[in-house]
Amino acid sequence: MILTQYYLSCLSHGSYLIADEGTRKAVVVDPRRDISDYLTDAREHDLDIVGVINTHVHADFVAGHLELAAATGAWIGYGPTAAERAEFEVRTLAQGDRIELGDEVTLEILETPGHTWESISVLVLEQGNPHAVLTGDSLFIGGVGRPDLVVSDGSTPQSLATAMYSTLHDVLLKLPDATKVMPAHGAGSSCGRGLSDELESNIGAQRTTNPFAATMPVDEFVGMVTTGQPSAPPYFQVDAALNLRTRELLDPDETVVPFTPAEVRAAMAGGAVVVDTRSPEDFAAGHLVGSLNVGLDGRFAETAGMVLEHGDEILVLAEPGRHEEAALRLARIGFDAVVGHVEGGPAVLAQLPDLVTSVERVEVTQWDDVADGTLVLDVRNAGEREGDQVIPGAVHIPLAELARRHEDLPTDRPVLVHCAGGWRSSVAASLLRARGHDEVCDLVGGYAAWSAR
Repeated sequence: MILTQYYLSCLSHGSYLIADEGTRKAVVVDPRRDISDYLTDAREHDLDIVGVINTHVHADFVAGHLELAAATGAWIGYGPTAAERAEFEVRTLAQGDRIELGDEVTLEILETPGHTWESISVLVLEQGNPHAVLTGDSLFIGGVGRPDLVVSDGSTPQSLATAMYSTLHDVLLKLPDATKVMPAHGAGSSCGRGLSDELESNIGAQRTTNPFAATMPVDEFVGMVTTGQPSAPPYFQVDAALNLRTRELLDPDETVVPFTPAEVRAAMAGGAVVVDTRSPEDFAAGHLVGSLNVGLDGRFAETAGMVLEHGDEILVLAEPGRHEEAALRLARIGFDAVVGHVEGGPAVLAQLPDLVTSVERVEVTQWDDVADGTLVLDVRNAGEREGDQVIPGAVHIPLAELARRHEDLPTDRPVLVHCAGGWRSSVAASLLRARGHDEVCDLVGGYAAWSAR
């Protein structure tokens, strides 16, 4: 058996290739949109990718099922209710269905609703014995999939959470202890809370260490799984829809067009949104007016999806050689409208002096000098504030909600933004300034620095 995990840390996303060494037949599960790694491995091992399975309709990224099907001729598999809604041909995968890859390897479908109604898990059997279970967003290492991301058909988070309880106790936790648990997401994902940074576990370990797997009444479980979840980025609804549509395929050879200073000026005048991918420190020292600061060295794609509108024309400003990376990471979440990049990167700012500004970042040692009347804005998620881990008097708007709620903030008072460590606060402050809030700065080191002081 060949079982390979592909982990994309910036989206906390795990995908998998499973193959039988005898027949060389392979299936890819929960692929990302840029499929070169799967194709490269298939060529190197002389594998024939015959199928692509999505364990559910993903909301946090655009899956690569259409790209893989176009490249290999593979069939596309979804759980029953998703198969009914897809615009493309789908192989419906239901409880107990088996996919024989060869004499050694068989895939068995388990229906595991809870995160979504169509959620399935893929049990990997080696010589008929459970070897691993690819749990999608049902069972995570240290958590379970949240039930409130894409609720439809008159259902509620509570009804999905009740289904998740049954999925855990009646299906997944009944597998043998040694069965590997290989989920679609890890720590940092907005698809659940409390996720471990481990990339692999087993059923026995999850039964004893996962707090959601503990013995408890169903009502207690429902309350536990429906509270304290991170705010979902607005693009999640868009991507969930895209993953059931016949959409444009990602072109791996498409390049990002370079823009001269004059073209940058014209694009900004025409409404293009500049995404500045440098560090908060470099951004504060000098940037294009109205640009959004989302650093490439952080959770770039998901965070960009919190502050951009789907369909925005995007102009990337990056350090030399990194604009293609930025465009690809945006494409992974369905933001394809990258019209170009600032040719020459940050050095070009000197040629646009009338469009460049700088901003202040507040050190914690300056806290006592913050002006009276300043509004302190906390952009962390709800779970980060548990146990009164808050700055007294701070207004709370999670970053994922700020684009639609920024008008709740006054425009006639200074605003000091903080997050946990000082990265998201720069994103939030740049968004507020772009939306017309003039007196905005952010706290270096965030809540951690304030708490330590």
